[in-house]
Amino acid sequence: MDKEYIKAKLKNLPNEPGSYQMKDKNGEIIYVGKAKNLHNRVNQYFVGAHDFKTTKMVSNIDDFDFIVTRSEKEALVLEINLIKKYRPKYNIQFIDDSSYPYIKLTKEKYPRLLIARDTKKDKKAKYFGPFPDATAARTTLKLLQSLYPFRRCTHLEPKVCLYYHMHQCIGPCEFDIDPKVYDDMSDKVVRFMNGDTKDVEAELQTKMLEASQALEFEKAQEYKEMLESIRHVVNDKQNIEKDNRGSRDVFAWYAKKGYLAITGFLVREGTILNKEFRLRPLYGDAEEEFISFLVQYYQDHPSARELVLPMTLDITALQEVLDMPIFQPQKGYKVKLLDMCVENAKKQLDLKFNAAARQDTLTEQAVSQLCEIAKHPMNRVELFDNSHISGAFTVASCVVYEDGYPDRKSYRLYKLHTGNSDVDSMKEVIYRRYFRMLKEGTRMPDGIIVDGGRTQIDAAKEILDSLDLSDTIKLMGLVKDDKHSTNALMDTNGDTFEINKDSGLFFLLTRMQDEVHRVAITYHRKLRAKAQTKSVLDEIAGVGPKRKKLLLKEFGNFTNLKDATVEDIAKVVPLEVAKAVLAHEQMITGKSHNLYALALEEKDYATVSFLNWFVEEQVEEEANATDLVDQFTFAQDSRSAQLFLDSKLGSRQ
Repeated sequence: MDKEYIKAKLKNLPNEPGSYQMKDKNGEIIYVGKAKNLHNRVNQYFVGAHDFKTTKMVSNIDDFDFIVTRSEKEALVLEINLIKKYRPKYNIQFIDDSSYPYIKLTKEKYPRLLIARDTKKDKKAKYFGPFPDATAARTTLKLLQSLYPFRRCTHLEPKVCLYYHMHQCIGPCEFDIDPKVYDDMSDKVVRFMNGDTKDVEAELQTKMLEASQALEFEKAQEYKEMLESIRHVVNDKQNIEKDNRGSRDVFAWYAKKGYLAITGFLVREGTILNKEFRLRPLYGDAEEEFISFLVQYYQDHPSARELVLPMTLDITALQEVLDMPIFQPQKGYKVKLLDMCVENAKKQLDLKFNAAARQDTLTEQAVSQLCEIAKHPMNRVELFDNSHISGAFTVASCVVYEDGYPDRKSYRLYKLHTGNSDVDSMKEVIYRRYFRMLKEGTRMPDGIIVDGGRTQIDAAKEILDSLDLSDTIKLMGLVKDDKHSTNALMDTNGDTFEINKDSGLFFLLTRMQDEVHRVAITYHRKLRAKAQTKSVLDEIAGVGPKRKKLLLKEFGNFTNLKDATVEDIAKVVPLEVAKAVLAHEQMITGKSHNLYALALEEKDYATVSFLNWFVEEQVEEEANATDLVDQFTFAQDSRSAQLFLDSKLGSRQ
């Protein structure tokens, strides 16, 4: 960081609202924030004392940019868009990709009931929820479908389906059903989902008694199970306060020791359906981060009938961005809900903070121990591993760890020359990795860890020496004991450093080792699976997707195609392709002969006997292909010769 440059830039910051972007030495955006006053807010990062998390972020700042906006509202919207675009390392990523399930009642001539997560695609439909999980939603949907025979099919078929015969659909596909029937059922669903189940329960109770008196005990049991399901759905809700019904979202936050906890209650018709909770390290102002969370949250979730927030929060910008009524109560029932949110946030933060802090401490200690052993910075470490099967499908993986945590966007995968030894493979991947990084001028790691002991260390060192990187990158290898378990580190001098298996460093190295192996083997299996689905037709010039389709249509499957002669195949494809088939057969013949000669040389007579059939068969196929090409060549443009050849080929069995 050029301190004089930063100081000069800080002095010239405008006293206006806007968004600021912190960058590291590689020019990557690591944090995005917004401010009412850019000059005051950005200067706060470079003056005064901060907590550990913020200090760590500031130490990685090499430069910053800013965008001036006309209002705090525009700054807030811009901040959210930039966070989503760049996904900065130090921004709080509260938003997950999932959303809560709803029960959807479609607005159609013959409506349907189904589960939906996106409430914005079909704004005409009615949505009930959200439900805490998919199981609760499916249970309620199943109950509603058993009570009300809405149609199940997406598109109306000309005939009734099984659901009609099971009395779970009234068959609008075949019968002319009055839409008023569906309107009546829709009204009942709305009342049911609003908690009015008395009429339904009374009706089912009557039907159960009638079925029982008629000795129809199976039907009576069905009605009884429906009643129990209704009571379960109703009683599964948590009453907040009697006679105080309503739907609202309630959110509050609590900050402590560099962490921010946000808790929200989703209240529907006087009951808490679910609790939202987010906990992340805090790098900026708690109030600003809370507002940022709310804006992001409601970009991915439906708006609430009302949003209840703490009285201390400045909601000026928020009111302009969110299209919903916002309340900041001073007393009463809603204040109790806010107090519940804050209390839950405190308790959850105490529990999760202790666990998170312990994990961070252990990881930091492990990295420090690794640096001490290496006598070199090891904050950014790259690990390599190879994977193959009998020398085939040879691949390598490179995983990157920053401060003890995986930097997955920096992972790299390599296809290597098949047949190379493990040593040659290590040399190849090390050379390709760091030659390219030197060429592109990208950030080099502090250290490299190879899995393989002295042999792999020497191979990697040879390449690093050739690239003049041995003085800047610390190279170490993992040493295993007799049980193939890692127990030590080795440097390029052959010195070993035993690792206590109860230490944080041991667990860190184990996680690293498992990760690089997982990435390598996953890539290897992917390539192998792809190769296994590859057709022999893909190897023949002139046979593309269309001709491949024609061949499969003619012969039915690859087995029949494999058993077919070249003359049979020539009935489907033209002369030039037949020639390509012949060339392919000659190539196969050559490989068969090579295998046969190798088996003889090794005196492997069992394999010789096994190959005899393939050699004889291939000689016959090549002869057929040669004869066919000769006939095509002889015929050329002669119409009569072509007809004769077609007749001859058509008479083959």
